[in-house]
Amino acid sequence: MRPRVGDRARRSLTLTRRHVETFAELTGDYNPLHFDADFAARTRFGALVVQGGLTTGLLHALVAMDLPGPGSVFLSQSWKFTAPVYVDDTITAEAEVVSVHATKPVTQLRIVVTRQTGETVLEGEAWCYTMSPDGGTGA
Repeated sequence: MRPRVGDRARRSLTLTRRHVETFAELTGDYNPLHFDADFAARTRFGALVVQGGLTTGLLHALVAMDLPGPGSVFLSQSWKFTAPVYVDDTITAEAEVVSVHATKPVTQLRIVVTRQTGETVLEGEAWCYTMSPDGGTGA
């Protein structure tokens, strides 16, 4: 089904130490902000934080599985991190359709990610393209 302006989706995930370790194994991001509690405690964050890729990874799942849904890929993203995400935080990614191209399977989303306290940790927008397996568009 083609997305419509106003459609919304949300997805949540609790980010654990294991997520941080796995992400580092996959990407090589062993920044001491993620692994050295003493180092992180002396920064403005005050404690270990998860890699930004884990926060944005939830957005990839949201787009690919929920809205616009299967067959969707990002065309572009413009977002900013507004607060750190700490180990064991539960984050919720939310997307709202703000525009749909009239003739192409292109959707513009407003993106917000919050932590369990309600604080926004990321905000911005993304443009997505939806493909179908028959070679046509997902529209």
